[in-house]
Amino acid sequence: MSREIVAEPLTAEAFVPFGDVLEAAGAPDKVINQGRCGRWHDLARLDFGEGRAGISLFEAEARALPLQLGMMERHPLGAQAFLPMSADPFLVVVAPDAGGAPGRPRAFLTSGAQGVNYLPGTWHGVLAPLAAPGRFAVVDRIGAGANLEEHWFETPWVIRAP
Repeated sequence: MSREIVAEPLTAEAFVPFGDVLEAAGAPDKVINQGRCGRWHDLARLDFGEGRAGISLFEAEARALPLQLGMMERHPLGAQAFLPMSADPFLVVVAPDAGGAPGRPRAFLTSGAQGVNYLPGTWHGVLAPLAAPGRFAVVDRIGAGANLEEHWFETPWVIRAP
């Protein structure tokens, strides 16, 4: 028996308890480079604790909906930002903390022009691009300490398209 979640469009308002939506929406905050470049300034609440920021490149296999969610993870010592390197949507799954385990998950579909930043300690699903090549720039904490916790669900969730 499975439990179902219907994915919803990713919005900054819906995502704020879990982190930040990274997108160039609306007018830029600043115009720089002799008026030739718009800057959407300081979009993510990056926190790396006692570590340092690192930039890595990930390439994940494309997934399809419906998708079975059997595990979630979190990084208690630092934020983690995912910036797609293509204009393809991806699936973002997050959950509030419920006594050291994920509560009811929420699923979001990005527009193809959005990235996300997970706040430290935010339960989230694994990287789930919906098209190949699934390449992302990832900004996260590099440093000592146990910065990965996983939770496996007794009964998986099924995430469906809207």
